Amino acid sequence: MSRARRWTRDILRGSPLAEDAVLIVSELSSNAILHTASGQASGSFHLALAITPQVIALSVTDAGGTGTAPKIEHQDQEAEHGRGLGMVSVIAHRVAIHSSQVGLGYTVTAELFTDARRGEHPCR
Repeated sequence: MSRARRWTRDILRGSPLAEDAVLIVSELSSNAILHTASGQASGSFHLALAITPQVIALSVTDAGGTGTAPKIEHQDQEAEHGRGLGMVSVIAHRVAIHSSQVGLGYTVTAELFTDARRGEHPCR
């Protein structure tokens, strides 16, 4: 998980959205490890980062092993669990959850919209 955060921070160095992206990657990868087969001894997850002048898209695909899709829940402040995707949905401009392949897991994608009106690339 620390490698995923470091990689994201390195790719987005200088972007005003870098810290939000690192927080999102941390939460999505933690969820994959804690709630799916990604957290087993031989498990893994896939992290993808796509950057355009308009959006930074961060996707984590887990290894499956659960019968239910991830869902965004807005828990109260006292809850100890179940607030992660809710937090991601507050930080990101858009969150999408898709099955990655039949029975093999889910991909959660969070998008951060850049200020494309200025014509700047999000990593500069």
